[in-house]
This record gives sequence, structure tokens and C-alpha cells, in this order.
Amino acid sequence: MSKLLMSSIVATLIVGASEAPKADSAAPSAPAKAGVEKKSFDIERFIKRSLIRNPRVKVNSVEVIEKRKLPNTPEWEAYMVLMDLSFGKKNSIKIPEIIFVDSKNSLATSKLIDIKSGMDLSRNIKPDLGSEYYNDEHLIAGDKNAKHKMVVFSDPQCPFCKSFVPSMLDEVRKHPEKVAVYYYHMPLLRLHPVSDTLTRVMQKLQKEGRVSDAMKMYDLDINPRLKDEKKILAKIKKQFGIELKKEDIDSKEIKDAVKRDREMGNRMMVSGTPTVYFDGKYDAGRSEYKKYLK
Repeated sequence: MSKLLMSSIVATLIVGASEAPKADSAAPSAPAKAGVEKKSFDIERFIKRSLIRNPRVKVNSVEVIEKRKLPNTPEWEAYMVLMDLSFGKKNSIKIPEIIFVDSKNSLATSKLIDIKSGMDLSRNIKPDLGSEYYNDEHLIAGDKNAKHKMVVFSDPQCPFCKSFVPSMLDEVRKHPEKVAVYYYHMPLLRLHPVSDTLTRVMQKLQKEGRVSDAMKMYDLDINPRLKDEKKILAKIKKQFGIELKKEDIDSKEIKDAVKRDREMGNRMMVSGTPTVYFDGKYDAGRSEYKKYLK
């Protein structure tokens, strides 16, 4: 699965500094006595002292999106957080992260591996989806009053998305009363720079109610590294007959809409595409919808 820029930023800029974190000058806490309430875990303090080791990175804030005990290892709890970070003089960015904390609040780690399977447990941990993700602006298939709702975070140039999204939409559109699909733009710009332009093209077409035209971007034959907007728009016109001008997709309204989509994805710990939710729950296999289309 393709990974977002977030992972590489965390690896290279946050913990990439050669300096080790400074030791805490405070004296170690005494062991908790019987009958004394256990002190809560300070997630922001942990991130500032132990996770963020690069002195050029400032932690502006840490928001806990959700906490959840691990089903098969209840002695550990997952904190799903959104870190607001500044890199030097650059504008701040928000990066999702999962921190695992033991039941005694004495151990914490950003990576917890299942020894038997070798899997990083953070891969399948996502917050539950809120109802705010179901809105008419993002509805691309099915009836909004359908019994089941599906949310997709995707990039039209991601190979995995190309093999999933078009076929899924074809299936759902045959049963609009059963499943509604809501779509969020999650361009992986480090991997597919062309998606910067394509997602804005899609957003413009969606805003005009031309959802079918927007989804044609999944079939566009184009170099994923291309950045020249004029060449990209010319390619779209030649292949699909869809004519758009540079000013059509460069408005603040269009750019802000795509930015909001990415922010909504960050809040759901989206780390790759396609990421799918079904009835508010993360669907790792991206196949739950099929059970309800019979």
C-alpha cells in the first residue's frame, strides 16, 4: 500500500536528529502506593520529551482523537493523536501518530510489533468515523438515505486505488438504495505529484455535479511525476474531451476544499490509500460493502 508523506516526515525530521533527548532534571516519581489513584499518562509531555528529538521541530499542540485498549493485548492502550508541528520558519503541519502505552503508564512506544505475525499493530488501528463525514458534498454514489455508508480516502494515481475505486463504484451504483459512498481526496504528492492538479480537477468537476467526469481521472494515462498544469489539462482534454482552464482549478475555494479533505483524512489516521471505512469502522480488507449488495 502506498504511504503518505507523513511517515517519512516523522522518520527524517522528527526523530532524525543525531542528538539524543536531554535528560529530565526532575527527580523520578515514587512508585504508586496501594489505594492511591494512578496518575494519568501525559501524552503531550511524552511526545515533546521522547518522540520529537529534532531541536528544529516545535510541538505546537497534541490532540488526542481517540484512546482504545487493544483487544488481544488489554495491557496496552493506543492513543490516536494529531500533532501540530512547526519545522523551523515553515508553516505548521498536522501529522497523525499512534502511541502505545502500557496499563501502568510506565512504558510508551510509537511502534508495537506482534511477535507471532510480525505485524505492526498500528497498521489496523483507526479512530471511529463521525457522522460529519457523511455530507452531500462528498457523496459520489448511492442514495444518502441508504442503510449503509462507506467512506473512501483515495488518490487517482495510486495503483491500488486504480484497481479498487472504479470497480467498487460500478458495483455500488447498481444498488443505490443499499450503500452510499462518500469520497475524500488524499493525494500522495511525494509519490504522484500530478495528483496535486488532478484532485483539484476532480474537486471542480464534483462541485459542478459532474461526478462521472471526475472519476475518469482514474483512467487518465499520464506520467505521475508531471507537474506542469497546462500539460496535464491538455492531456485531460485530449483523452476525455473535458476542457478546464488553469484559473478554474486554482481558486482558493477549490484548493481549500482539497486541503480540508486531507485534514479530515489526517484525523482518521489515514496513512495510505485507498483507506476505507464502512458504517463508521475501518475496513482493512475494503470488502465489507460487498456483503450488502446481494
